[in-house]
Amino acid sequence: MRISLRGTGDGLRVNLRLEVNRRQWMALFGLLGFFTAVGVITGLWAIVAPESFYDSYPFGLHWVRGDGPYNHHLITDVGAFFLALGAISGSGLWYRDSVIARVAGFGWLVFGLPHAIYHVMHRPEALSTISYTFDILGVLLLPALALAILLVAPRERFPVPEPAPFTLKLPRRQPPRR
Repeated sequence: MRISLRGTGDGLRVNLRLEVNRRQWMALFGLLGFFTAVGVITGLWAIVAPESFYDSYPFGLHWVRGDGPYNHHLITDVGAFFLALGAISGSGLWYRDSVIARVAGFGWLVFGLPHAIYHVMHRPEALSTISYTFDILGVLLLPALALAILLVAPRERFPVPEPAPFTLKLPRRQPPRR
């Protein structure tokens, strides 16, 4: 905690500043926002339009279609777990809670590592070198950012607001009497 004092005509102005790392909270909220968007957009797409997801995920690059035949059940299950991870990430953002954020980061890491290993070890023949490179970069980004959540999440559970400054009214000095 930092305390600054400043004399005023009314007394002593006291300003308390807590040692809370605002940059950590901002980075955490940014990462949670990213994971919320990825989870909700990907999840809803796969649940609401599984054939479209299969044919054109991501952004029309056909990465899913190149990895095997269409399976409606598998695509909607993938959408459901993306949506669930997005919901947990959104909860951490909504409640501004570093514990929920760590749980979300751990969940994305547990999903992201095996997912990345699979994609690194299994290159679909239908993917060009550029598509495969972007595929690998994309699947490595998820566990890397999930690990970043675990590392950046502040120790305090909730962001602590700065206390409002206040003024201590001090008695005025009286000139000595003669």
